[in-house]
Amino acid sequence: MINGRVVLQRFPAGGPRGSWPAEEFADRCRVEGRMAEVVMDLATDAFLVIVREGASQPVV
Repeated sequence: MINGRVVLQRFPAGGPRGSWPAEEFADRCRVEGRMAEVVMDLATDAFLVIVREGASQPVV
């Protein structure tokens, strides 16, 4: 956990052109009901899919 965030997955920033694996993973998480977002970690040059701790989950 980093600053109240849980990292679900890490993706290198240099993915193939036209490919958005972090966004695709986050979309799948959202379909499952998790409030996932993609953020950039400049220190490691990677995209992180995170869930903020204490974020309210959608009512199904």
